[in-house]
Amino acid sequence: METARVLVAADKFKGSLTAVQVAERVTAGLRRVVPGLAVETLPVADGGDGTVAAAIAAGFDRREARVTGPLGTPVTAAFAVRDGVAVVEMAEASGLQHLPPGVFAPLTATTYGSGELLLAALDAGARTIVFGVGGSATTDGGAGMLSALGARFLDAAGEPVAPGGGPLASLATADLSGLDPRFASVGLVLASDVDNPLTGPKGAPAVYGPQKGATPEDVATLDGALGHFAKVLETSLGASAAEAALAPGAGAAGGIGYGALVALGATFRPGIEVMLDVLGFAPALARATLVITGEGSLDEQTLHGKAPAGVAAAARAAGIEVVAVCGRLALTPQALGSAGISRAYALTTLEPDPSRCMTEAGPLLERSAEQIARDFLA
Repeated sequence: METARVLVAADKFKGSLTAVQVAERVTAGLRRVVPGLAVETLPVADGGDGTVAAAIAAGFDRREARVTGPLGTPVTAAFAVRDGVAVVEMAEASGLQHLPPGVFAPLTATTYGSGELLLAALDAGARTIVFGVGGSATTDGGAGMLSALGARFLDAAGEPVAPGGGPLASLATADLSGLDPRFASVGLVLASDVDNPLTGPKGAPAVYGPQKGATPEDVATLDGALGHFAKVLETSLGASAAEAALAPGAGAAGGIGYGALVALGATFRPGIEVMLDVLGFAPALARATLVITGEGSLDEQTLHGKAPAGVAAAARAAGIEVVAVCGRLALTPQALGSAGISRAYALTTLEPDPSRCMTEAGPLLERSAEQIARDFLA
């Protein structure tokens, strides 16, 4: 009989366990039932928050830079580098985690620090940059990021437009001639789990603005301002600016996807696909007889480009069985099967109280892993 080899490739359980902690807990539970079991761990992420941590867990070097946070105050942001490849996570510079509790700035939050973080990656010698976008506090279309990289956005009086998405309504001219020339020779991959356009009913302000504190009035203001931003860029760059605004991923992370696509020559790819490549998933998968994936909530969103769906699709293509762990499960067995997942183990079946389930996620996950070992390995 073939010797069992388990690959644990799960995302974080948001609010309770990092992807690295998930892998550690699952491994401990499995080995309690099958001592000495061969387990390989590969924490994964889909381009959103946790992406740099996953790269570091896979052997990338951690670097730090002091950059401008979303409210204009300095923050320390991490990125990861290995063999000329940098993994940069915009949330490290411009994410919601940098806002004080209960404080939002939907009209004025800036992506300037994300541009500074890209510069730090260039200075570290990166020839390819994987730019993971998600978890942003911002809706400025990437204008702040491009300003940090040398672009100039001026109002009718020739003054720089104030930071944030709202002030873009007063934009008169855009000068991109000062952009850092190194981007011409660097491969920039926009890694995101969303494919929204810049504006409109499925655009960045309408879909994601409310979770950044935007009122319906703010959403209308931001949608108009980003539409105007694209129009001004069309004057500078031609029809490509209008095409980029409609492209998949333009609306990612408050429209920073648009800035990367229109001005930095970025190519858009689903975040989990990029990250599986970068993390070395294929060779790890080739060594496995069972894959365990998961994230905090397995729900409809999971099926649309989240990490477990990407892991399961790759494993199914290789003919390897997949089971999932999660905090809560909101998918039917049929939906799981269609995604390539044989069975899912939810912590809420062991502890129905949501707050206790969150605080005791580690021990509960070990118990779930023990059950997986009994069901699939013993």
